[in-house]
Amino acid sequence: MPYALAPTRHAARVRDAVEGRLPAPSGSARLASSWQRSFERYQLDPGSVIGPRVLSAAELREIRDREESFLRASGQCLTRLHDVVRDADYCVMLTDAHGVTIDYRIDRERRNDFKHAGLHIGSCWSESEEGTCGIASVLADLAPITVHKTDHFRAAFTTLTCSAAPIFAPGGELIGVLDASAVQSPDGRESQRIVNQLVRQSATLIEDGYFLHRTASCWILFGHQSRNYVEAQPELLIAFDENGNVVAANRRAREIIPGLEGPRHIDEIFDSSHVQLRDIGRIEAIAALRLRASGAMLYARIRAPLGRVPSPGVHGAVPLRDVRDAPQTRAEEAHDRSALGPFLRSADARVADNARIAQRVVGKRLPILLLGETGAGKEVFARAIHDAGPRRNRPFVAVNCGALPESLIESELFGYAPGAFTGARRHGARGKIALADGGTLFLDEIGDMPLALQTRLLRVLAEGEVLPLGGETPVRVDLDVICATHRDLTQMAAAGAFRDDLYYRLSGAVLTLPPLRERRDIGMLIDTVFAEEAQAAGRPLGLDAALAAQLAAYAWPGNLRQLRNAMRYACAVCDTVRVEARHLSADLAAQLPDSARGGAMASREGDRASTRAERATGHHDSAERARILAALTAHRWRPDAAAAALGISRATLYRRIAKHGIVGPHRA
Repeated sequence: MPYALAPTRHAARVRDAVEGRLPAPSGSARLASSWQRSFERYQLDPGSVIGPRVLSAAELREIRDREESFLRASGQCLTRLHDVVRDADYCVMLTDAHGVTIDYRIDRERRNDFKHAGLHIGSCWSESEEGTCGIASVLADLAPITVHKTDHFRAAFTTLTCSAAPIFAPGGELIGVLDASAVQSPDGRESQRIVNQLVRQSATLIEDGYFLHRTASCWILFGHQSRNYVEAQPELLIAFDENGNVVAANRRAREIIPGLEGPRHIDEIFDSSHVQLRDIGRIEAIAALRLRASGAMLYARIRAPLGRVPSPGVHGAVPLRDVRDAPQTRAEEAHDRSALGPFLRSADARVADNARIAQRVVGKRLPILLLGETGAGKEVFARAIHDAGPRRNRPFVAVNCGALPESLIESELFGYAPGAFTGARRHGARGKIALADGGTLFLDEIGDMPLALQTRLLRVLAEGEVLPLGGETPVRVDLDVICATHRDLTQMAAAGAFRDDLYYRLSGAVLTLPPLRERRDIGMLIDTVFAEEAQAAGRPLGLDAALAAQLAAYAWPGNLRQLRNAMRYACAVCDTVRVEARHLSADLAAQLPDSARGGAMASREGDRASTRAERATGHHDSAERARILAALTAHRWRPDAAAAALGISRATLYRRIAKHGIVGPHRA
């Protein structure tokens, strides 16, 4: 690989800059701070020519599965950006919030060149591993940047130019980084201005697309200061619930409108006394609204909800306030909008109590032990704890102790020194514990950790340092630890299969997650997971009420993981507008009580009976049309609720809507 500077010369330049003998790279204080951290805190070698760490296929697949909705929201923008910059030999990469490349776009002809430079899927770009680079700088500072050639800390990347920008979730937390990188480019930094701007614009588009995906169950205000751009390119996105409480706002809206970071009512933001905002949504009109804070005019249209309101306790659901709750203080509402908010508002008392305890202990340097069956959502809850704490912008490193061969656990966790064993990387490797420095280490299935390694882990927790395999000098680490298991650790400790001193060290706070079959909010969870999978399927779908009741009564041995797979399969194979028992996988359908299948048959028979009655009477007059319109309006055009109110099935309702030529106020 060619280098912009010889590795030894680049290393000397970095050391001189860090020690104050040379000016900061490109005169940037931000780059200088990153070089300082890379050299002193992370003790990286600026002369290293080794490429970035690359995840295994299994590790990458697990992360991509977790980030599925983010990937879906960003895919088209990645392709469009690459179409613009590909002729200049750029690749486009998308990372998660920890710097792992989860998607990319690249010309096939240049694939080997980019891969040789470390630019490919599964590569890891945290500052603690790779030092100063585009993605790492965004992760550290949450702001766009171009890191050009010798601005990079490590010699391996000094021919690269990287422009990167952050992508934020509706709640304001970082969810990923967009990056455009070239292996060869002109030496002048000015050549990167246009690419930097394109990356920033594309990151905003991805952010807004993800915002709309996550707030699909809310009323959405699309706004712009010019009427002509409201439809084509809205700047402001504000999501609010049925009562007008603001749920989320995109970054541009938070920049323009003061106070959107905290709980607000939509009427506190706009002077809309002359018009009801939801009425604007129903007639698909563009209205002029006055901002109360500044008096400025804003043009807006309103989109009605596309699906059901997400329920508490499901990862990724938009945290809507439950209007049945007693009034909350602003501080309480702010807490509820944290990553633990959906759990805090769960209708299951055990889930809500767990979230309240986690909220109090997070950041208190207290190890947390999560107990629960496989698939009960332990990692999702652990990530929410991390994201709700003071280390939210630092790494969250997950290790499944049960998925790694015993021979690899030690090197994966503790890392290894150069030449520690046959086949080791020439320069050694940092382990997962060191990678979690400053953040959170999540040890899943801790009960499967071999006894010999339990002793070494105990030292890490007690001494705050880790000794790499084959190394002589321990490395200091500062991290929070969350562990999870489906095993009974107290029983294992009594039997000598788990160190009792390690158990007491890990069990600072013990939280037990209930299995899905025992959760009081199982019906809402089924509705939420179904709504998410129906939206992912890209078409309006409803869940048969009788089937929903049977699913709520099912034991779900695989818990939330099994539920999501079941709903995804049903939505994929459904050939109508309603998911029924016949759309379930054969093995799941066979385990449901006969009443589920009988309910679906009864529903179809009811539809046929309704059809025969319609043909016999031929009585479809204006009174019936008025009743249907009234039911649809009263239930906000939700077909399931309207059909129930009218005493007919959803399929019959659709036929009568078509018969009377009724057109909805919005299109899904």
